[in-house]
Amino acid sequence: MENLFAITSSRTLYHRVSALLLYQSVFDNAIGKSFTHLLNTLHHKDNEQSYNSTACLQAYGEFFRLLANSQQSWQDFLIQQILNSENPFSKQAQYRSLQDLPPSLIQAVKHDLMILQNIYDCSLTQIIQWVEIASQTLANVVAWEIPNQGDNFLAASSDWTNHLEDLVDYYQHHGIGLFGSYQAFIWQQGQLQGVSNPDRLTLSTLVGYEEPKAKLIQNTECLLQGYPALNVLLYGSRGSGKSSLVKALLTEYRDRGLRLIEVSKSELHNLPQILELLRPVPQKFILFVDDLSFEEDDDTFKSLKVILEGSITARAQNVVVYATSNRRHLVREFFSDRPRPLDGDEVQAWDTLQEKLSFGDRFGLTLTFEPANQGTYLTIVHHLAQQIGITLEKEDLDFRAKQWATRHNGRSGRTARQFIDYLQGELALRHPNL
Repeated sequence: MENLFAITSSRTLYHRVSALLLYQSVFDNAIGKSFTHLLNTLHHKDNEQSYNSTACLQAYGEFFRLLANSQQSWQDFLIQQILNSENPFSKQAQYRSLQDLPPSLIQAVKHDLMILQNIYDCSLTQIIQWVEIASQTLANVVAWEIPNQGDNFLAASSDWTNHLEDLVDYYQHHGIGLFGSYQAFIWQQGQLQGVSNPDRLTLSTLVGYEEPKAKLIQNTECLLQGYPALNVLLYGSRGSGKSSLVKALLTEYRDRGLRLIEVSKSELHNLPQILELLRPVPQKFILFVDDLSFEEDDDTFKSLKVILEGSITARAQNVVVYATSNRRHLVREFFSDRPRPLDGDEVQAWDTLQEKLSFGDRFGLTLTFEPANQGTYLTIVHHLAQQIGITLEKEDLDFRAKQWATRHNGRSGRTARQFIDYLQGELALRHPNL
């Protein structure tokens, strides 16, 4: 591409950054701000025809430290910010084809992409030369150098303005802003917080409950393809893999736009707020409520009830609730709750009791995870052992697995995983060269 914005000085580059129309958010972060601060420092010194060497070196040092902390090259960082940018173009591109977008918006994108590619092509060597001249330092300024990891249509292109279709396609498939940067979230203190390192469980590691697993996968496929999907209650014995199965769905389907949001019981009153936040977003969401149960006087279940049954507000078609519980009846019941013939406290006491007992029925689909028998438990053990390459004789492996279950937490998928983890460590210490 012909260099339409020839960079003759740091002042020129600073003006180009200031001229962005849509993609200002690329520099609205710590690294971006340190970069523009460095240019601004150099720019002002150019105007004054004198240089504050300390200010220039300090500005560059901050830029260097932030890049080093990110473990990214400057070019990779720049492209990542472009692909995650939340702006009028990227927002509309998630729902509309390039041909349906306003021509003036497309022109603004081309304008910004030319500037951003010009910045991308400006090497750190050039920037260091400006710093050395401005600071009049005798020592060489060290550059942050790390190989570019980017393997995408922008990094490989000589003219970014030819890739607007690719940019639209990327925004539609990967999302923007927070939902483009993360796949897993936790709702805390009234806001979404991205999870940088979600648990990367896979469906292939989970065996022993094939029927509920298949039904949950089918329901999730319906969600992803825009068909009616049900809210799901995963009920069963502890350690049977209910939570692991939900987490593994994210690993399987994150590249198809699935996002997982964990909501604790104490935050259930925020469910209406969460739904309104997610409703206009093109990605699909599982609201994950783990270990769900309520006390008899707990009113927080009313918020969940509204979401499950609906209200005057239309249901969000891109959101489902997947909840796990060790109890079939989610609201605790006491014998004292059961109405007596002479109970004068409430006329319709049986109706109140049924309201409690039927709460779990409000989920469209209930999947049951029975306690693992010995055969199921050993099947899980063998599967996990094979996956990590443990080659003990079957009789020895079975004997040790049954001993472990007896001495620890009984037969379950969780117990099998704990046994295999322990066995793997033991064998590694005993035979470190294998």
